[in-house]
Amino acid sequence: MPGGRLTQQERQQIALGLADGLAYAEIGRRLERPTSTITREVMRNGGPTSYRPDLAHRATERRAHRRKQAAPQGPARASGRDDEAVREYEETFTTLLMQQGLPKMTARVLTCLFTSDAGGLTAADLVRRLEVSPASVSKSVAFLEEQGLIQRERDAGRRERYLVDDDVWYQSSVASARGTARLAEVARQGVGVLGRDSPAAARLESIARFSEFMSESILRAADQVREILHTKPETGKSPETSEDPEAGKDTEDSAD
Repeated sequence: MPGGRLTQQERQQIALGLADGLAYAEIGRRLERPTSTITREVMRNGGPTSYRPDLAHRATERRAHRRKQAAPQGPARASGRDDEAVREYEETFTTLLMQQGLPKMTARVLTCLFTSDAGGLTAADLVRRLEVSPASVSKSVAFLEEQGLIQRERDAGRRERYLVDDDVWYQSSVASARGTARLAEVARQGVGVLGRDSPAAARLESIARFSEFMSESILRAADQVREILHTKPETGKSPETSEDPEAGKDTEDSAD
């Protein structure tokens, strides 16, 4: 299986495969590349409907050039991290978030926050790290905040910082459950509007019942998982110091 970066010819083959409606796995098989490589390539370059091989190739060259310019001089980082491996991981994570429905810029911002050791970044930090405009960052953080995926706070210098905490997935799940519950509510309104005995009403009633069940299940599961993960185990007493009133009973009985 070939390694290294995709060639311009391979990108042309990817475009032809997309035009023929081939799945990422099939395109990868024909190029002898992992499916994840094809998926990441397409998603970070416009998606299956907007992928252009020439533009994708030039974008990759620009990224490689920026990385070369930004490569640290002198000894490696104290953390021992491989900068190239970190960047590849960030691209993989971003691609995954895009597959789950996030716009590309929003996915990049969220990935940047997830992988930051600082625990929070300002808008200026995000602009500098992602090399994008302040307007792009502002739009993305507004969306993420609305979805409950990030929080906003002010630091000692009164600057706004955006961060994710241990509750991020819980809050996101709750927001998703509420959206699903709203779908159930609106679908059930349609039952009355279209006539309860109509085929359309029956369809909407099915949607409402499914959505209600999903919403309740998500909320219940989120609460259970949160309780399990956030509950610290109690420090129990060792068997030797147990004050169980039944302790020693067998010994006393045998002594009698």
